[in-house]
Amino acid sequence: MSDNGLDAVKLDGAGPVYDQIRRAIRDLVLNGAWPPGTSVPPEHALMERLGASRMTVHRALVQLAREGLITRRRRSGTVVASPPASHAMLDILSIPDEVRRLGQDYSFEILSRRDGKPAPEVAALFELKRAAPVIHLVTRHLSGGQPHVLEERVIHLATVPGAADESFETVPPGDWLLQHSLWSQAEHALSAVAAGPREAELLGIGRGEPCLLVERRTWNQESPVTAVRLLYPGGRHRFVGRFGPYGRV
Repeated sequence: MSDNGLDAVKLDGAGPVYDQIRRAIRDLVLNGAWPPGTSVPPEHALMERLGASRMTVHRALVQLAREGLITRRRRSGTVVASPPASHAMLDILSIPDEVRRLGQDYSFEILSRRDGKPAPEVAALFELKRAAPVIHLVTRHLSGGQPHVLEERVIHLATVPGAADESFETVPPGDWLLQHSLWSQAEHALSAVAAGPREAELLGIGRGEPCLLVERRTWNQESPVTAVRLLYPGGRHRFVGRFGPYGRV
C-alpha cells in the first residue's frame, strides 16, 4: 500500500479510537477506494500514522475481519476481502428495487425495534442463543401506499456492530445490510402459511388468507449476519426464476 493509501485512513473523532479506525477502513472498502485484494497497512504503520496503541489497532482489524471486510493472513499480510458471488435462488434482492420494478412508489415503516438479548419468543422463532446480542426489527414495506410485504428480522451485533448506531429511518434494514456487510453463505426457504390476525391487519388482507413466507439466513464464514422472515400476501405475488442445467439463464 502506498503512502497515499495510508493517508486515506482518517479518524472522525467520534467514539472509541478502535471504532474510529474500524469505520475509517470500512468506509474506504465500501466506497471502493480500497477494492478487493488491496493490501491493508500493517499494524505498526497504522499505529504510527494514527498515534494509536497496538492493542487499539489490533482490535479494529480483528473486528473488520469478523465483518468480512478484510482477510488476515499470517505470512502475506492483510488484504481487502472479495465480495461473495450470488447465484440463482440465493439472490438477496432489494425490496425497494422489487417495488420500483413493478412501477410503484416505494415506502417503508419500522413498526418496532428492540436491541439486546432476544426475547424468548424471538429466540425460539429464529433459533437464537439467548445470550446473543441482536437487533430485532419488524418492518412493513409499501408499494404505491399499499402493504407489499411484512418483514421480521434479527441482525447479529457481534458480526455487524455498526447496526447498533443505525436508525434505519432512511434506508430499510435489508438494503442497509447489503451496503454495510458481507455474506458468504445463505439459506433460503419458501413455504405457504395462513395469515394470523395481526399479520392480516398489517397486510390489509383477510384472516387466514394464504401468504408466501420467505425465510432467509446469511453467514459470513461461520458468523451469523442476519435472519429474516418475509411474509407476502399470496394473492398479490408470485416468484419466477428461469434457469438451465448449468445455472441461471
